[in-house]
Amino acid sequence: IFPIVDGLLLRRFLKQRLDPLLKVFPSISIATISIVIAIIMALNQQRILDIPLLIATVVILHNGLGLLTGYGLGIVCGCNEQDRRTLAIEIGMQNSGLGASLATSFFTSLAALPSALFSLWHNLSGIALAQSWTRDKHST
Repeated sequence: IFPIVDGLLLRRFLKQRLDPLLKVFPSISIATISIVIAIIMALNQQRILDIPLLIATVVILHNGLGLLTGYGLGIVCGCNEQDRRTLAIEIGMQNSGLGASLATSFFTSLAALPSALFSLWHNLSGIALAQSWTRDKHST
């Protein structure tokens, strides 16, 4: 809740003075999550290579079902296309970076492995989906 409230307060009181920084925040976010994922993956390199196909399939299905569920809920609720896409991303791309960080802090790097794998996959699928939607938007 703190980042949301903090962001709202900053936008309310700093308004346009904050605009130049807002362009940088997505890059900072991507870099931060990439570093967390890279550390977890490096700590578990051999375990990752030994992951059974079933676990990889479950990670991919979990993400795909989240994306489809979000988009489908948007259709059921009568949302416009932009809101359906937003719901798909919000539900399909859960905060696995936080899960990996918490698991590493309170357990072991092995406990963070499912979150790290999901984070890697959902970032790849999310980027692909966003690029696809951007091409659709520009081609119409």
